[in-house]
This record gives sequence, structure tokens and C-alpha cells, in this order.
Amino acid sequence: MCAYDVTTGVSPYQGYETWYRICGSLDSDKLPLVVAHGGPGCTHDYVDSFKDLAETGRPVIHYDQIGNGKSTHLPDKGADFWTVDFFLGELDALLDHLGIRNRYAYLGQSWGGMLGAEHGVRRPAGLKALVIANSPASMELWLAGAAKLRAELPPEVQAALDTHEANGTTDHPDYKAAEKVFNERHVCRVVPMPPEVQRTFDAMEEDPTVYHTMNGPNEFHVVGTMKTWSVINRLPNIAAPTLAFRGFHDEATEECVQPFLDLIPDVVGHVFPDSSHMPHVEEKESCLAVTEAFLAKFD
Repeated sequence: MCAYDVTTGVSPYQGYETWYRICGSLDSDKLPLVVAHGGPGCTHDYVDSFKDLAETGRPVIHYDQIGNGKSTHLPDKGADFWTVDFFLGELDALLDHLGIRNRYAYLGQSWGGMLGAEHGVRRPAGLKALVIANSPASMELWLAGAAKLRAELPPEVQAALDTHEANGTTDHPDYKAAEKVFNERHVCRVVPMPPEVQRTFDAMEEDPTVYHTMNGPNEFHVVGTMKTWSVINRLPNIAAPTLAFRGFHDEATEECVQPFLDLIPDVVGHVFPDSSHMPHVEEKESCLAVTEAFLAKFD
């Protein structure tokens, strides 16, 4: 039994529905924390562990971005529809729907952190603390980091990746097997994958619309609309105090994260030594403790 109430609902946005879940009470004195998943195109399942912060009395809000999970699916929409601005608008609509726009914290993991940086540079008055988890400041840096990590894979794994990408056969079993090698090194080092992480991967396979459109077939072969994305030049505009963290073995390499540490005016960094891309799974207790200690300063 958990020691907090759990409520779910939907937030309307442009005629669609965003599913959300609140763990704890929005009447708490503690800052409500909005948790945004990655992808673009994942679901809230794999970042579920952040709900345990509600044990401290902090309300924690998870949501599935439109196109994913329990929110409205739109498999017929194309690249012109799935944009950063669309997801920023969805976030604003959710904050308004929950009545927390004037006072909240935001934690975004991977793409969720990219979205958080985009949200932060607009200086929303109610954003009191920002956590950027395992995120790149630009896709150019992400791709450079991925190339470096890929070059460290066994030669036969690299060959399989190169061959099938060149042939456009990234759905081939040999390519999927090679992906798995990369993922077990740099995405989630808990093997086999925990059930909540597997649920997200299964959901993405069932409806890959957003992921394939904005990202590509996987984490390191980025051919989607986000390929040239960068927030680097705008980072000095972020006014909210920020925590930026990564795992030592993360596909979000040190170079990816450094611009956040260099350019956000009020920022602290952290590296989880035994994690890759999911410290909230791989070093859960430590990750939640670091996150809560940061957020508590702004309650």
C-alpha cells in the first residue's frame, strides 16, 4: 500500500486528450513535480519510479504526451504536426488544467529534458525548479556522442548496424540484436529490462509514429525532424534553478550535457557512476535522493 492518494484524468488540448496521473495531493505545501517522459514517443511507464517522491509529501504528476501511451493516438499525422511547439502547448494546457501554472517544478528525462529546456528558456513565472535528466543540449552533440559510443561496440555489432542502415532494413532481426547490445550498455544496464521499462518499449513498437517521425528508428540513428535541434544559444535565458544529471555510461555523453552546465545561470550538475540513460531505474534510491534534495530547496 502506498501512503498517498492516486488520481488520474485527462487534460484537453486542441481537441485531443492528455492522460495524467497525480500521486499525492496538489494541496501540499511542497512544489508539485511534473515528470515528462522521453522519446519523443515514449510513455510515462519507464519513468514511473519518480512517483516514489510522493512519499515525502510532494505531489508528482506523470503524463503521456499526445500520440503515446494512454493519451490520444494520431498515427496519420505527419512531420508538420509533431513539433516542439505542439508539445510545449500541451504542457501549458496541462499546467492550466491542474491549476498549478503559478507554482511547479518540472523534471524531463531525455527528450523530456529537451522539452524542459525549451520550456525554461521562455521563463514561465511559475517554474520554480527545473531538472534536466539525461538530455542533450543539441542533437549534433548527441549524434557525435552516439558515434563515439558506437565505435566502441564489438566489430560484428558495428557491421550489422552499418549494413542494415545502408540497406534501409532497420527492422531486420540482426539489426534489432545489434541495437540491444547498444541499449544494454548505454540505455538501461539492468538486464533483463525491468517491467516498467519494457512496457514503454512495447508501447513504442505498437505505435512508433512520434518516435519515427521526430527521432528515427533508434537512439543512435537519428534521421527524424529533431536531427538539427539545438537549444544551446538560448540556455542563458533559463531563469529557474536547474539540476542537470546523467549517468557515467549514458548515451547522453558528457559533451551533450556540458552546455547546460556552462550556460544556464543557476545550475548544478550530477553524474551517477553506475548508470547509463536511466539512473532512476539503475540507481533508483540515489537518483531519487539527489532529485528530492534539489527540489526541497525551493519548496
